[in-house]
Amino acid sequence: MARRVAVGADHGGFELKGILIDFLNSKGYIVKDFGTFSADSCDYPDYSFSTSEAVAGGEFDFGLLICRSGIGMAICANKVPGIRAGCCENTAQAKRARRHNDANVLVLAGDYVNNETAKEVLLMFLETPFEGGRHLRRVKLINDYDAKRISHR
Repeated sequence: MARRVAVGADHGGFELKGILIDFLNSKGYIVKDFGTFSADSCDYPDYSFSTSEAVAGGEFDFGLLICRSGIGMAICANKVPGIRAGCCENTAQAKRARRHNDANVLVLAGDYVNNETAKEVLLMFLETPFEGGRHLRRVKLINDYDAKRISHR
């Protein structure tokens, strides 16, 4: 079964988003573009929230977010219960995010990764399984915290 990837970016990540969507399509992934759809200035929270909510809701297996620094997108994504977003600049970080944290959203900093590195990081993220073991206990603590936050609303 093909993996499903939700993708979102602001104006700072617009160009790289297009490149990575084409890359994902060429690898057989099912991709949905949550915008932005131009390089015009926009508000990154809109795209981070919609993309992350689609992942948290189970419509997609993973999310990919791109902005200039990666920081704003990661902050917003991690506000969505069920999301574990990691901003990664290299394959070692991407591998660790998946193996140890069961991260489900990759955030890329368009200003700090070139196109080829972005492809390598993305592929590492998508193809690395969660290790489980002692890390499962820690991910469960995160999930329990999210569940507690949801029940208090």
